[in-house]
Amino acid sequence: MAVLMTALLAGCGPATAATSGTAPPARHAPARSWPVGVRQLTLDPDGPRPLPLTIWYPAAPDPAPSDVRVATPVADAPVAAGRFPVVVYSHGLRSLPELHAPLTTRWAAAGFVVAAPTYPRTNLRAADFTRADVRNQPADGWRLIGRLVRLDARRGDPLAGHLAVERIAAAGHSAGGFTTAGMFTSGHSARLRSGIVLAGGGLAGSFAGPPAPLLFVHGGADPIVPESVGRAAYARTTGPAAFLSLPGQGHGEYLSPGHPGFAQVLATTTDFLRWTLYDDPTALHRLPTDAHHPTITALTTRSLPH
Repeated sequence: MAVLMTALLAGCGPATAATSGTAPPARHAPARSWPVGVRQLTLDPDGPRPLPLTIWYPAAPDPAPSDVRVATPVADAPVAAGRFPVVVYSHGLRSLPELHAPLTTRWAAAGFVVAAPTYPRTNLRAADFTRADVRNQPADGWRLIGRLVRLDARRGDPLAGHLAVERIAAAGHSAGGFTTAGMFTSGHSARLRSGIVLAGGGLAGSFAGPPAPLLFVHGGADPIVPESVGRAAYARTTGPAAFLSLPGQGHGEYLSPGHPGFAQVLATTTDFLRWTLYDDPTALHRLPTDAHHPTITALTTRSLPH
């Protein structure tokens, strides 16, 4: 715990950069790309912890299967036909959801709805910034999941019927990675099927719930949250897990397009989500190839299915 608090207090700046009617999970994730829409709303605006949300999603009209471009997200664009798994994405200390758009918009283009809260006391513009408030953020994440379940069932809402609320992943960078780990506690809902911890580690009580696949991504020379913190969290997991290390890299430059490692991180995280949320075994089998670069990345796995 002392190591955890030391890492958090050091600061975790932004990376550079009901009823759902859910059908049985698909056996193959979409092999196409969508244009991306974006929507802003606020959860509990008059409550003690209002939670502004940025939601990126696959938008209509559907492009041709060969279209793999990621265009600028269009505000309130019509949602594409279909029902899409959800990723709850948590930002780091003194950060904002939009600073992570290079990654989150690409996940949306690949067929996921990405819901990113702006946490009340750790975001870049927080008037009462408090590092220790990270410990309260996993509950915010679960509050958000509850809202998304209701949103999917709300007649007339643009996202109604488009959210596969039985297939949810949590992901986050830095303090958002600790937040993500903190959502995987004893008795957590089976809705939460997997997690991605970017440059983060575990909170007290993490990894005590139903085993779920977890992917850790960490720079080997991270000066904010040392790689050893991420590896200690990886060692505590009880289900299938993978650790993607980027030797020599820092706290998040690999999350910026064009930077060494971005292509590997994007491919690995996207196929991890395809495997865990679409139940696509071919995506699982691609992970070692996705992650491989002899001078930039190193992948360790434990208990992954064959």
